[in-house]
Amino acid sequence: MSSSQVIVLATPVFLLLIAIEFAWGRARGRNTYRLNDAINSIGLGMLSQVTAVFTRLLRVGIYTAVYGSVALWRNDEFWMSWYGWLLALLFYDLCYYWLHRAGHESAVFWAAHVVHHQSQDYNLSTALRQTSSGALLGWIFYLPMALAGVPPLVFGVVALIDLLYQFWVHTEHVPKLGWFDRWFCSPSNHRVHHAVNDRYLDRNYGGILIVWDRLFGSFREEDEKCVYGTRSPLNSWDPLWSNGEVYWALARDSWHARSWADKLRVWIKPPGWRPADVAARFPRPVFDIARVERYHPPMTRAVAGFGAVQFLALLGGVSLFLWHADRTPLPVSAVWLAVLAAVLWCTGAVMQGRITVLAALMIESGALATATSAVGLVELHRLFKPLAMVLAIALVVLRARSQGGLRKFDGLLVAGLAFSLAGDVLLMLPGNFIAGLVAFLLAHVAYIALFRLGVGWLPRPWALAATLGVGAAMYAVLWPGLGPVLKPAVAAYVIVIGLMAAQAIGRAAALKDRASLAVALGSVFFMLSDSLLALNRFHQPLPMAQFWVLSTYYLAQVLIALNARPALVAGARAPASATLPAGAA
Repeated sequence: MSSSQVIVLATPVFLLLIAIEFAWGRARGRNTYRLNDAINSIGLGMLSQVTAVFTRLLRVGIYTAVYGSVALWRNDEFWMSWYGWLLALLFYDLCYYWLHRAGHESAVFWAAHVVHHQSQDYNLSTALRQTSSGALLGWIFYLPMALAGVPPLVFGVVALIDLLYQFWVHTEHVPKLGWFDRWFCSPSNHRVHHAVNDRYLDRNYGGILIVWDRLFGSFREEDEKCVYGTRSPLNSWDPLWSNGEVYWALARDSWHARSWADKLRVWIKPPGWRPADVAARFPRPVFDIARVERYHPPMTRAVAGFGAVQFLALLGGVSLFLWHADRTPLPVSAVWLAVLAAVLWCTGAVMQGRITVLAALMIESGALATATSAVGLVELHRLFKPLAMVLAIALVVLRARSQGGLRKFDGLLVAGLAFSLAGDVLLMLPGNFIAGLVAFLLAHVAYIALFRLGVGWLPRPWALAATLGVGAAMYAVLWPGLGPVLKPAVAAYVIVIGLMAAQAIGRAAALKDRASLAVALGSVFFMLSDSLLALNRFHQPLPMAQFWVLSTYYLAQVLIALNARPALVAGARAPASATLPAGAA
C-alpha cells in the first residue's frame, strides 16, 4: 500500500476527529473553527498531497539513489528489528527537527514552510495545512539516514508515522500534560510553536520528541495566551498565493537589492531580513501584536453553502485521485492537479468575495472541459465544454441586469460568447471544422466591435503590426499543411484574430487600467490557443495538445468575460464580485 493510499484511509479519521473537536468546542462555548479558514487549510492539504505525487523523485528517489550507492552500513536485518525501527524513528525525528528549524531560520525554507503557519486559527484542520513546495529542498536533511544505511522502506514508514503523530497536537482544547510535555511534542508545546508572540517566536521544533528543543536550546514553555498566524498576514483564501507569497517577496527583494551578495543573502538569511537599501526604498510596517486583526471577510449563507459543497466534491475527487496515483501516468496526474488548483482557487475567491458563484462555476466548467478532453472522457467533455460558455453568457447577462440592463457593450460581449459557444459545439461534431472556424471568426468580429467602444479603431497601430507579424509567421509555418479551401479561410482567420488582439492591446494601452489589461491578456491567450490548435492539426501533433489548446482558450474567455466593461467606467473600481484580478491568472 502506498503512502498516498494510507493518507486516503486516514482521511475519514482526520475528519471525524475534526468534527469531534468542533462539537466539543461548541458545547463548551469555545469554538476554534471558522468554515472559510478550515476549508482553506484542508484544501491546502489536498493540494500538498496531490503535488507530492510529482515530488517523489526528490522525496524518495534521491534518498534511494544515495542509499544504493554510498550507504556506509548496509544491514537490513538490524533495521527491520523492533529496535532498528525505533532507532530509525528517532533518527528521522532528529533530521526533521533540523529541517523544521531551518524552515524558521532560513528564508528559502520559510518560503515553503510558511503555508503551515498562515492560519490565524489553531485546530486540527491546521494540521492538514501543508506546503506544496517543501520537497524541493527538504530532502537534503534526510540524507544522513541514507548514508547511515536506513533502508528506503523503513525511511518511508517512519516518515509517515512522524507525520501522522503531529496531527493531534494542533488543538487548543488539550491542556498541559505534565511529564508528557517534558519529553514529547504536545498540544501545549506546539501551540507555542505556532504563536507569533515575541517570547514564543521560532521555538519548539520537535516532531514527536520535544527533547531535541531542550538539547539544542530552542524550547519555550507555554505561559501566556498564544496569538496565531504569521507576522506578515496572508489575508487571503487563495491557495496558490499561499504557496507563493514568500517566494515572490524574496524574489522582489533580491531583484531590487543593489549588491550581488545581498541578492543571494535575501534567500539564506533569517525570514524578515532585508538589505538596508531595499528596506529604505520599500519599507514594511513594523509588527505590532496589539494591532493583529483576524482575517474574516463576510460570507452569506449561500456562499458558505457553496464552499461546503465544493469542499465535499474536492474531498471525493482528491481521494479517488490519490488512491490511483501510483498507477496514473504523470501527464494525466498533471491535468488533474491543474483542475484541483483551479477549483481550490475558485472556492477561496468566492469565500473572499473576489468572484461570484456563477463565475466560479464557469471557471470550473472550463477546467473540467479541458481535463476531460485531455484524458479522453468524451461524454463528460461534451457536457462541460458548452456548459462553460452557457455560464459565461448567464454571468454577463445577470451582471448587466444588476447594473441597469443590457446595453450595446453587453450585447456585443454576449454575441462574442454566443458565437464561441456555437464554435465549441460545431468543433465537437465530426466534419464541421469549417463551420466552427466561421463561428469563431464571428466571435472575434464581435470582440473587435466590443473593444472599439470608447477608444476608436486601433488606438495603437504598433499593436496591429505586432499581432499581424506573429500571425504571418504562424501562417507561413502552417502553409504546407493547408489544403486549397483552408488556405484562404485560415488567412482570413489569422487577420481577424490579429485585429482582435491588436484592438484589445491598443485599448489597454489607451485606458491603462487592470481590467483592460486583463482583457488584452485574454486576447493574447486566444491567439495562443488558436495557434496551438492549428499547429497540432496542420503542422505536427503536439504532446497533450488538447490540454494546452483548451486551457489557454478558457483562460482567454474567463479574462474577457470577467473583466470586459465599458470604457466610460474602465478607470473606476469594479465590484469585487465581477472582477478577476489580472494577477490571479
